[in-house]
Amino acid sequence: MNDAAPAPAPAPRRARVRAPELVGKGGWLNTGGKELSLADFRGHIVILDFWTFCCVNCLHVLDELRELEEKHRDTVVIVGVHSPKFVHEAEHQAVVDAVERYEVHHPVLDDPELATWKQYAVRAWPTLVVIDPEGYVVAQHAGEGHAHALETLVAELEAEHGAKGTLRRGDGPYVPPEPVATELRFPGKALPLPGGTFLVSDTTRHQLVELAADGESVLRRIGTGERGLVDGPADRARFSEPQGLALLPDGTVIVADTVNHALRALDPATGEVRTVAGTGRQWWQGSPAAGPAREVDLSSPWDVAWFADRLWIAMAGVHQLWTYDPADGTVRAAAGTTNEGLVDGPAADAWFAQPSGLAATEERLWVADSETSAVRYVERDGEGDGEGARGFVVRTAVGTGLFDFGHRDGPADQALLQHPLGVTALPDGSVAVCDTYNHALRRFDPASGEVSTLATDLREPSDAVLADGDILVVESARHRLTRLRLPEEAVRVKAVAHRTQRAATDIAPGTLRLDVVFQAPAGQKLDTRYGPSTRLLVSSTPPGLLAEGDGAGTDLARELVLADGVTEGVLHVSAMAASCDDTASNSGSAAGANEYPACHVHQQDWGVPVRVVEGGATRLPLVLAGMDADEAPPSS
Repeated sequence: MNDAAPAPAPAPRRARVRAPELVGKGGWLNTGGKELSLADFRGHIVILDFWTFCCVNCLHVLDELRELEEKHRDTVVIVGVHSPKFVHEAEHQAVVDAVERYEVHHPVLDDPELATWKQYAVRAWPTLVVIDPEGYVVAQHAGEGHAHALETLVAELEAEHGAKGTLRRGDGPYVPPEPVATELRFPGKALPLPGGTFLVSDTTRHQLVELAADGESVLRRIGTGERGLVDGPADRARFSEPQGLALLPDGTVIVADTVNHALRALDPATGEVRTVAGTGRQWWQGSPAAGPAREVDLSSPWDVAWFADRLWIAMAGVHQLWTYDPADGTVRAAAGTTNEGLVDGPAADAWFAQPSGLAATEERLWVADSETSAVRYVERDGEGDGEGARGFVVRTAVGTGLFDFGHRDGPADQALLQHPLGVTALPDGSVAVCDTYNHALRRFDPASGEVSTLATDLREPSDAVLADGDILVVESARHRLTRLRLPEEAVRVKAVAHRTQRAATDIAPGTLRLDVVFQAPAGQKLDTRYGPSTRLLVSSTPPGLLAEGDGAGTDLARELVLADGVTEGVLHVSAMAASCDDTASNSGSAAGANEYPACHVHQQDWGVPVRVVEGGATRLPLVLAGMDADEAPPSS
C-alpha cells in the first residue's frame, strides 16, 4: 500500500505591527553624515541590533551577523541601535570609537536616552528586531545564537516580497569612515618582556606589536593584520581581536585571542604562533567545560595570568574563570556558574559578570569584573586539593552589583568604579585598577581598605604594567601607552554615583506569571529525544523579593510568588532553548529523518528591575525568539 505523505502544516501568519520610527539624540554613524529614517530602508529587510559596547554578548552578536550581512548585502540592512547601560556609553565619541574598534560595517543610530529602545519595548542587551520591506515588525530575538533563525527568516522574506514586488535590491546606506594612521589602534593589553621591551595586543588591527623600552617605538609586528585563525610564523599568523597576554614559566607568551575563542602561544624568540586551547568555536551551555585543551570550546577569553601553578583565563563570554594546564594540555572551568552577577563564596558557586582583567600575586588572583564595576579576587580557602574549582574561594574588594557604578573614593564598601577592564599588582601590596569608563587609574589598598584615584584624564585605560618604577597605562581610545609616575598621594576627585537608568516594570503583589517566549525557527523544533532542551533559571536581588519560584527548571513558564513587604528589586532570568532541524516534517516521513540533525542554541540573561504596586502587571513576558502576542511594539 502506498500512502501519500501528509501535507505540511501552513506556516503561522505573522503579526502585522508597524515598526516605530528610529530616533536617537546622538544621530547616525557610518552614513557619511546623512540622517536616516525608516523610509530610507523601505524595500529592504531591516534587522535592528540593540546593543551597547560594554556587553560581551552584544559583541558576540556582531560577529554572528557578519556572514549574514555579507551574504545578503543587497536585500538586508543591519542597523545598530546603540543603547547605553553605563554613563560613559552615552558619550557620542565613545560610540564613534566603539563602532571603529569592533569593525561595525553598517549604519548605527546613537540613542543615548534609550528613546528607540523604549519604542520597541526592548528589555535586554542584545535584542534583534526584524522589519520586513513594507515596514512591519515580524520577529524579535533576545540574546545569542539566532543567526540560523535569521538566515531562514530572511530567505522567507526575500521569497515573499520578491513575489509581491515589494523587495528592492541594491546597496544599503553604509558609508565607511576615513581610516586614521596611528601605530596602534585600540590596543587592549600589554606585557613586559624579559629583555625590557613591551608586547601589546593591537586589538582592532588583529596583531601583536613589540615596542621598545620607551613604550613608543615599534620593533616588530606579529600577525598579518587580517582577521583569522592561522598558525605559523609572524608574517603569516592571524588573530581576531587579541586581548590578554601572559608569560609562562618557560618563556612562552600566551595570547587570549578573544574573537577566535582560543588561546595562542607565541615564541618571543622566533615569532612563531600556535594554537594551544580552543576550537575556534564559541562555548554554549551543555558543552564540555573540561578536557583536552584543543577539543574544548572557549568563549571570549579576555585576559590571562599565571597563578597557583596554572594559567587562569578571564572567560568574559560565560562569566567564569577557567584554567589551562600546559603540562598536560587541559582546560577546565575553575570559578563561576555562568550566571551573571556578583556572588562570593566557594569558586564553584560564585557569580561573575564579564571578568576582563587579571593580575596575580603569590597569594591572590585579582579580577576586574567589568559589568559589576567590581574588583574581585581568588585565593586558596585552605580546603581541598586546588583541583578545578575545589580549594579556591572568591571574594569582592570593591563593588556591589550590576546596577551601581560611579567615581567615588573612600572606604571600599562605599567606593564606586565604572566598568574596569584591568588590574595591576603594585609593589606595596595594593592594586592599580584601570577604571575604564571613568577614564581614570584607581588604587585599592587592602591594608587600609581604601580606594583612591591615582590619575585622571586617561582615555578608556584597559591595562597597565610596571616599568622601572613607573606605570605604563594602555590608553585604548588614545591608541597609545602612557607613562605615569606612581604618586605618593592620590588625586582627589569629586564623588559621583550612578545607577543604570532603566525604567522599572510595575508588577502586582502576589503571583507573577513569567513567560519566556520561544518559537523555534521555521523548519526546526525543540528536540526532546535526550531530555528537555530548554532551561530556565530565576533569582532576585534582594533574594527576599521572591517567596517562591526561584531556582532552576526546564519549563520556560513559571509562577513566581512575591514576598510580602518587598517593594522593589531586580529579577534575574536566564533562559536557554536548543532547536534542531525538523527533518521528519521536512521529508514528510519519519523514515527520512536524519539521526544527527543540525541544532542551534539560543540563550539570554535578563536583569529586569521591578516595582511592586497595586494594579501592576500579573504577567511578565520575555521574548527569547519570536513575537509575544500580548506585548507587541506600539504602532507609529
